[in-house]
Amino acid sequence: MLAWGQDTVTDIDGNIYEIVQIGDQLWMAENLKVTHYNDGTEIPTGYSDNDWAGLSTGAYAVYGDNESNADTYGYLYNWYAVDDDRGVCPASWHVPTDGEYTALSDYLGGTSVAGGKLKECTEGSCPESEYWYSPNTGATNESGFTGLPGG
Repeated sequence: MLAWGQDTVTDIDGNIYEIVQIGDQLWMAENLKVTHYNDGTEIPTGYSDNDWAGLSTGAYAVYGDNESNADTYGYLYNWYAVDDDRGVCPASWHVPTDGEYTALSDYLGGTSVAGGKLKECTEGSCPESEYWYSPNTGATNESGFTGLPGG
């Protein structure tokens, strides 16, 4: 894990991500948008929905098959890319484990309230926001995580 006090991390493609501290954990406050594994190998993309469903190797896609969504939502990775030993996260980072998600949720007050504290919200308590609409209300982003509904 990175040293405390850093506020950004950079992936192999040069994308810079904001970091937020929640409890005793550090989280990227933006969705991943890397196109290469950490060894420099390109992660394949461009598959049809049918081909994607049948893949047994790593790949990524963009939300809604609309490349303009990548800046906002990052990319979507299949399990094979996420689980690949070459790594998709910036050096010294990893995809969170179930236990790490549970610790995050517990720190924020449990599953019934953690979601709202993680969701993007531009001002205070947002009944609706630029990205979250009913029934996904109650966003406060108290955590600074700025979660987006992109996949």
